[in-house]
Amino acid sequence: MAARSSAPEKGPGFFSQIRTLYTFTQKEFRWLPYLLIGILLLGTAVGVGIGFLIPPVAVWSVILWGVTGLMLGVLASMMTMTRLSTRAMYKKIDGMPGATGHVLSTSLGRKWQASEMPVGINPKTQEAVYRAIGRGGVVIVGEGARGRLTRLVNDERSKVQRVASGVPLTVLYVGHGEGETPISKLAPTIKALPTKIDRATMAAVIKRVESVSQSLTSLPIPKGIDPTKVRAPRPR
Repeated sequence: MAARSSAPEKGPGFFSQIRTLYTFTQKEFRWLPYLLIGILLLGTAVGVGIGFLIPPVAVWSVILWGVTGLMLGVLASMMTMTRLSTRAMYKKIDGMPGATGHVLSTSLGRKWQASEMPVGINPKTQEAVYRAIGRGGVVIVGEGARGRLTRLVNDERSKVQRVASGVPLTVLYVGHGEGETPISKLAPTIKALPTKIDRATMAAVIKRVESVSQSLTSLPIPKGIDPTKVRAPRPR
């Protein structure tokens, strides 16, 4: 029997990640290659221009400044592609069941705690309610038809208010209608909430709310989104 290798499995290399990131983004923005080439040419042109403007003007100086401009263009291209990949991800998952859980669990940062699993769900219609707890209080997020979310949202609101009275509670609905929050603006909207509680209170609220929350481990995440396939890859 062949001995099992104890060496850890290697992840994709840097250039492989760049290629994957580019492919993912270019599928949504067909003009991406022209934009990146334009940024590189602009960076190089700026570098060469600086080389001619700073005395003494010499061939080696112009070349050096041109290479510097090219490197800055590469950096700007990477930053631009990363931003566009995030936009592409949001466009791809917009309207998909489970998208809210994916955003809450990956995009809120350390000041917030949220799970990819919903805290309330209607198995028939796939309307779901998610919860995030952070320094801004408790946020309940409804995903699906707003009219059918009333009971789920009210149930979760009652649980939170019962064990965390006085803690700010915000209710958001994901969508594009009046009073709703687009999925691309969900994380920024939550992170923009003013700080109302300290770390100790936040930890206590998390413990209390989880103690009264019904376990949903037997219920599946709403079908329609595979976060591992939709997430925009980022170069290390």
